[in-house]
Amino acid sequence: MEVEVKLKLPDSAAHQKVLSLFSPYHAKTHHQRNTFFDGAAGELSSRRTVLRLRFYENSDNVKCFVCLKAKAVIIDGVSRVEEDEEEFDPKIGYECVSEPKKLMEVESRVLKRAKEEFDVAEGGFIGLGGFKNVRNVFEWNGLELEVDETIYDFGTCYEIECESTEPEKAKAMIEALLKENDIDYSYSQVSKFATFRAGKLP
Repeated sequence: MEVEVKLKLPDSAAHQKVLSLFSPYHAKTHHQRNTFFDGAAGELSSRRTVLRLRFYENSDNVKCFVCLKAKAVIIDGVSRVEEDEEEFDPKIGYECVSEPKKLMEVESRVLKRAKEEFDVAEGGFIGLGGFKNVRNVFEWNGLELEVDETIYDFGTCYEIECESTEPEKAKAMIEALLKENDIDYSYSQVSKFATFRAGKLP
């Protein structure tokens, strides 16, 4: 179970304020490309599950991870989702983005689980599309903060995420700092994937 604090920033101005505020604690920046898949007959989505390939495209040394995410719930800015992830050959990953049915042939623990647990039929997998994300990572007061600029075809969203075993404590720390610095925010109510599927900004 992945548990994360998710705070939505209203606009690019607030996003820039956050980046400036946390700049002394900057650890790394990721350029991510996320592509999502379902079974051809909706086998995954009908059970509130999605299959994702995430590419880290920072340099020539591209990394890729395949992930199965299920039963996402967000309440008061805290997200809980079942997640199973493993590293994936990026060359094969790009081939699967172009031709999703290849996912049926690839050796992978996560893909094997997706096929077997969700009875993905002869139609195999279909691509749903995806979006890009620029993630700045900061190490602050014992927390790892991820400040995201998520770029959809229909607009851009900004968000602070923080994975934590004590989400209420982490949320209180982040909120206090944002309030001290007059940075507007709200609790995220939907996941990035749900926003993508809705085709409009929340």
